[in-house]
Amino acid sequence: MKMNIVVLGISVFDRVKEAGHVQTILTRYGCSIKTRLGLHEVSDGNCSKSGLIILELWGDEKDQVTLEQKLKAIPGVEVQKMEFKGLE
Repeated sequence: MKMNIVVLGISVFDRVKEAGHVQTILTRYGCSIKTRLGLHEVSDGNCSKSGLIILELWGDEKDQVTLEQKLKAIPGVEVQKMEFKGLE
């Protein structure tokens, strides 16, 4: 069976300010998220102000598009998309 794989990369420039907004959207569309990976720098008790989230999406394409659009609407958040079509 052939399937498409969609991966979103989400850069959050100010985690303290924007993380709550991002988390609310990710929770709302949680059934469209197959895999989630969060990355940020940490050193001696000091967390980076910015962060990166990588999502592998699954399910209804309409929900995936809505999730992407809602994330892109948050100031201080950049979203990049990769699509792998027709994989077996």
